[in-house]
Amino acid sequence: MSSTEAFEEPNLPLFRADGPAVTALAKGRVPSYIRDHRKRLRGRFMQGGAGAIPDYEMLELVLFRAIPRQDVKPLAWRLLEVFGDFNRVISAPPARLRDVAGVGDAVVVELKIVEAAAHRLARARVMERPVISGWDALIDYCHTSMAHRETEQFRVLFLDRKNVLIADEEQARGTVDHVPVYPREVVKRALELNASALILVHNHPSGDPTPSQPDIAMTGQIDDAARALGLTLHDHIIVGKSRELSFRSAGYL
Repeated sequence: MSSTEAFEEPNLPLFRADGPAVTALAKGRVPSYIRDHRKRLRGRFMQGGAGAIPDYEMLELVLFRAIPRQDVKPLAWRLLEVFGDFNRVISAPPARLRDVAGVGDAVVVELKIVEAAAHRLARARVMERPVISGWDALIDYCHTSMAHRETEQFRVLFLDRKNVLIADEEQARGTVDHVPVYPREVVKRALELNASALILVHNHPSGDPTPSQPDIAMTGQIDDAARALGLTLHDHIIVGKSRELSFRSAGYL
């Protein structure tokens, strides 16, 4: 099945230029078929949760607030056709979203609110909590924050003596396949925060979390610099589209 066939828009109601739906829109009212569809979809979501509805209907629910008086199903399908899935839609840069026909500022704002809410929820599950005992939550947080970015981002998680996460800071952004990292700046920031341990995290927009030779060399440099100052580098996590790689588990550390 081609990508076009996979996201082919379903048949939508047809109406004449003088039909009741157009008349309702002209008077500022929501046509009954749109209103009824929204009511049914919201009901199914409340009864069954997110697992009960596919990606395009989740997008419809988000788009309802941004576009209150129109059928948003065609736009939901267009967004999926361009970006692939729900997560990639809400994580897409605003400029790329605006390239999709029908997307304006209101739509971008709603999508970015959903993205920010997801990040904040994932962050709340790991901040100021022991990282080692909550490793799965940490991986979920890293995946939510970074898996669908289109350029590389390098972040450092700073931990105290009890391995409680005290700070999560972006150190650098780069291109689709490179991000500049300076080991001295990383350990300097750790000392400023009175951290005792570090976890490095960066993403691979290609989707493959296999480390490159520069990744391995940079990790070794940060590990050496941290050891010289009495800091511990617990791990370096590379986030791909659907899976992550731990340097510690893979034997690179």
